[in-house]
Amino acid sequence: MRIKAGLERIPGGLMMVPLLLGSVINTLFPTAAKTFGSFTGAMMTGALPILSVFFFCMGATIDFKATPYILKKGGALLGSKILAGTALGLIAAQFMPTGMVDSGLFAGLSVLAIVASMNDTNGGLYMALIGQYGKKEDGGAYTLMSMESGPFFTMLTLGIAGLAAFPWEAFVGAILPLLVGMILGNLDNELRDFVKPAIPILIPFFAFGLGNTLNLETVWKSGLLGILLGVGVVAVSGTVLILADRLTGGNGIAGIAAASTAGNAAAVPAAIASIDKSYIAIAPSATMLVATCVIVTAILVPLATAVYAKWINSRQANQA
Repeated sequence: MRIKAGLERIPGGLMMVPLLLGSVINTLFPTAAKTFGSFTGAMMTGALPILSVFFFCMGATIDFKATPYILKKGGALLGSKILAGTALGLIAAQFMPTGMVDSGLFAGLSVLAIVASMNDTNGGLYMALIGQYGKKEDGGAYTLMSMESGPFFTMLTLGIAGLAAFPWEAFVGAILPLLVGMILGNLDNELRDFVKPAIPILIPFFAFGLGNTLNLETVWKSGLLGILLGVGVVAVSGTVLILADRLTGGNGIAGIAAASTAGNAAAVPAAIASIDKSYIAIAPSATMLVATCVIVTAILVPLATAVYAKWINSRQANQA
C-alpha cells in the first residue's frame, strides 16, 4: 500500500487527513483520550508539546550566514506578509470588537483566523514553484521567511489590535523553541542536518492532536467561509508580495509563489488559546478556517503563479 503517496496527492494531505481523522474520533468518541489514557491519550491531546519540537527543528534550519541577496529578498517578503496580516487584522478588529463574528453568513470568522492564515507561507510549495518558474537564488529567501512559523507574530498583531494582552513571558515562550533551534543549528551544522528531516515527520502527529480538539460540526460550518478566506489570502497577500518582490529587483514570481498558508499555521489558534483562555471558544472554528485556507491556497497559488509567470515571460519576449 502506498499510503504516504496517497496522502501527498491531496493538497496539504499530510496535515489535513490526520486533522480530519482526529476530528472524526473526537466527534464520535469524545472521551476516547481519557478512556485509553497513557501514550494513546497523550498522542490525542499532545499537539502543543509536538509543536514545540516542530518549531525547534524549524529554527535549526534558519542560517545566519545567508547572503545579502537572500537577506534582502527574504526580509522583503517576510516583512510584507507580516505587515499585510497586521493591517488586515487591525481592519477586521474594527468590525469584530469581540474578535469573532457570532451570526450571519460570516459566523465563525475571527481576527485570529485572518491573521494566522496570512502570517505563514507554505515553504515546500514556495520552493517547488520557484524551482519551476522563478530564479534559483530566490529559493533561498525562505531561509529567512521561515521565521514566520509559530504564534509569535499572530500574538503581536492581536496585541496591537487590542484584542489580547499577552504578558512578556508569553511572547518569549512563543518564540523560544524557534530561537533555541536557530542558535544551536547555527553553532552546529551536524545538529541542523540531524533535526531537519523531523520537520515533515512531525506534521501529521500534531495535526492528529489538533483534530482531537475539533468537532465535525465546526468542520462543516467552516467550508465555504474557509474557501473565501483562502481566496482572500491569495488575492491580498499576493498583491502585496508581488509589489515587494518587484521593489527588490524581482519580477514578482517569488511574491505570488509566497502567497499561501502553511499547514502548521492551523496550529496557531490552539497555541494562542493555550496562552490566552479567552480564545478557547474561538480556536476550534479558527483552526478549521485556517486548515481550509491551507488547502485552498495550495490549489490557487500554483495556478496563479503559472498564469503570472506566463504573462511575465510573454511580456519580456515582446519587449526583446
